[in-house]
Amino acid sequence: MIFSPLTPMEVDALLLSLKVAFWAVLCSLPLGIALAWVLSRLDFPGKSLLDGLLHLPLVLPPVVIGYLLLVGLGRNGVIGKVLYEQFGISIAFTWKGAVAASAVMAFPLLVRAVRLSMETVDKRLEMAARTLGAGPGRVFFTITLPLSIPGVVTGMVLAFARSLGEFGATITFVSNIPGRTQTLPLALYTMTQTPDGEAAALRLCIIAVLIALLALIGSNWLEKRLARHRG
Repeated sequence: MIFSPLTPMEVDALLLSLKVAFWAVLCSLPLGIALAWVLSRLDFPGKSLLDGLLHLPLVLPPVVIGYLLLVGLGRNGVIGKVLYEQFGISIAFTWKGAVAASAVMAFPLLVRAVRLSMETVDKRLEMAARTLGAGPGRVFFTITLPLSIPGVVTGMVLAFARSLGEFGATITFVSNIPGRTQTLPLALYTMTQTPDGEAAALRLCIIAVLIALLALIGSNWLEKRLARHRG
C-alpha cells in the first residue's frame, strides 16, 4: 500500500539522506562563500580555469566524480591511504563518504548563487568603508556578507536539495549499503529493482518531492523576510 507506514529500511534511508544533506551543506558553506568572494571580487591569471573546474561536477557524469573520489579518498587512494594509515580514518563506503560525494556535486550550485548575490552588492559601499579605516575582514563581515545573505540562503537550499537527490557519485563512492550508505535515492533505486517494490518506491518518491518542495517554500519565505528586514 502506498500510504502504509514506512518500513525501518525506508526510515533509515530518509534520516540518512537528511543527515548527509545537512552535513554536506554545512561543510561546504565556508569554502563556498570564500570562493564566491574570490571569483566576484578578484581578477587573477587562471580565474577562468578555476571557474571551469568549479563547474565540472555540473557537466561530468556523476559516476566520474564518484570514481575520482574513490581514487583520491579510497583506502588505497592518494589521500585516503594516508588518512587511513596515519589516522585510522576511512571515508569510502561510509556515510561520511556520502557527505563528500553530495558536497562535491552540490558545491557549484552553492558557489554560483552566492557569487551572483555578491556581484549585486554595491562596491562603493565597500570602498567607503575602507576609506573610513575598516580592514578587508571587517568590510566583508559587516557589508559584503550581510548584503549577500539572500544568495547564501538560496545557495544553501539548492545545495541541500541537490545533496538530497544525489545518486551517481554516491553509489560509486560508497556503494548501496542498507543502514550505512543507503540514502533516499539509493533506497528508491533498490525498490525499483525489487519484486513488488513499486508501492515503496512511489512512497519514497513522494517523500523526496515533498522535502524538496518544503525546502524551496522555506527558502522563498526566508528570502522575503530578509528583504523586508533590509528594506
